[in-house]
Amino acid sequence: MTTPGFRPTHVVPPHGMPAWEAPDPARPTVPLDALLPVRLMERRGDWGRVLCSNGWSAWVDGRYLVAVPQDPPRSDAPLATAADPRPLLGRAEQALARYRAAVEELADAGLDGESFRRRTHGLRIGVVVDGEDVWLYDPARERWLYGDGTRLSTYATDREPEAAEAQDHTATRIVHPDRGSR
Repeated sequence: MTTPGFRPTHVVPPHGMPAWEAPDPARPTVPLDALLPVRLMERRGDWGRVLCSNGWSAWVDGRYLVAVPQDPPRSDAPLATAADPRPLLGRAEQALARYRAAVEELADAGLDGESFRRRTHGLRIGVVVDGEDVWLYDPARERWLYGDGTRLSTYATDREPEAAEAQDHTATRIVHPDRGSR
């Protein structure tokens, strides 16, 4: 039976994994099945307490959990900026070419470490392509954008919110799956 509202954050690796009653190797319990969806609830060093969809929890070696990507935000609103991924893809290609040239020169002993650091200082790129989905980093605006092949939308940002973006939000309740709200 699946707990209502259960959203996994991770899955167990394809080969399954051992589990423990507590973060103590002397207290093993039933191992977890391969690809079992779980929610990581707590970390203690390499230990992770996971909650399974049936409400059962156990401690595992959290380093081996496989993260489940969360769905990117989708917006039906027209985008005024960054609607076309091609300019960002072009800048990412240029930055990667500059970095690669510096690495090759460093490997061929044409650059020392300090010269390499100067040459690559300020280079920031990020591109993740997964089928039709793409995540691009825009260093000029310090943000990650998500695109589905037709348009881009802001996914995450490094910047603090500007005063114009500040909104009055109602306080949020913390809801614990096993205890209800507080």
